[in-house]
Amino acid sequence: MTAQTNKEKQPPILFDKTQAIIKRINTMLGGTLVTYFNNPRGSVCHDDVLALFELLEKIGYQKTIYLFLKSSGGNGQASLRIVNLLRQYCEEVVAVIPLECASAATMITLGANEIRMGPMAYLTPVDTSLTHSLSPIDRDNDRVSVSLDELTRVVRLWQAQNGNAKENPYQELFQHVHPLVIGAVDRAESLSIMLCKELLAYHITEDEVTEKIAAALNAKYPSHGYPILYEEAKRIGLKVNRLTPETNSLLLELNELYSEMGQRATTDFDDTHAHGNEILNIWESTDVLVYYQQDKDWFYRTEERRWISLNDNSSWRRMAKVGRKVEKSILHIA
Repeated sequence: MTAQTNKEKQPPILFDKTQAIIKRINTMLGGTLVTYFNNPRGSVCHDDVLALFELLEKIGYQKTIYLFLKSSGGNGQASLRIVNLLRQYCEEVVAVIPLECASAATMITLGANEIRMGPMAYLTPVDTSLTHSLSPIDRDNDRVSVSLDELTRVVRLWQAQNGNAKENPYQELFQHVHPLVIGAVDRAESLSIMLCKELLAYHITEDEVTEKIAAALNAKYPSHGYPILYEEAKRIGLKVNRLTPETNSLLLELNELYSEMGQRATTDFDDTHAHGNEILNIWESTDVLVYYQQDKDWFYRTEERRWISLNDNSSWRRMAKVGRKVEKSILHIA
């Protein structure tokens, strides 16, 4: 087992390269850049709040924080906590978006005074979908997410096709989706609208404006992944501007380095045993990097057709420059 451990692949930590780009961007923007990156299997979560706190304590209070976001989403309530924490360490937040900024990450941008978008940048609707402990199971025996919009459309389609039939569509639907899941999703949508209003209220005082934007993001679009581009973001009332080509180029370079750090580093020992090392979430600013690394063994349980984890050493990890040295440590976040 020792021989196997020595051969385990490790993701690269490109701290020196990312720090060099961050310093160039700070000079270009005239402020302090804070970066947040999720790889495709990472997500916005409550632990991010504690990771961000580590950064903010290191850099101290700033007049303006420029927040780089690249994420496919996650927990909307964590988004509210992230914005609330940021606001305690700066006068103004400016979101800088070169690429994907979806779902819960879009919610984070709602708390920014300004959103600057690159040519490839997009936001998305924030209509809520959730994975409940009673959600349906997919072919890999994993719970699938359920959205209220999908459920509503199924009921509407059933009613349109059956006309005046007396049968209740939910009797059929309950055979596939547990009624408690439907209730939880309905409640989650109300929560989503409330979160959007709370986030917008950090910089918009008119209730009608926050109501309009929140309603659009939660109900206007036919798909949860619908890309809200620059012009559409402006139409729904968000304060958006263009990223300069120079800033956008540097942010894309930074994203490329983070993507390299976030690549899967899987070591296959045989058909049923493997070890996975993967960086899922990254927070970084001047002289400090905090990231979550998944580090565990995987065993394929054939009779259940799924992988289970063993020997889990996953943790949040911190790198910080102190003088000329770089100190490394593990953050114990419960």
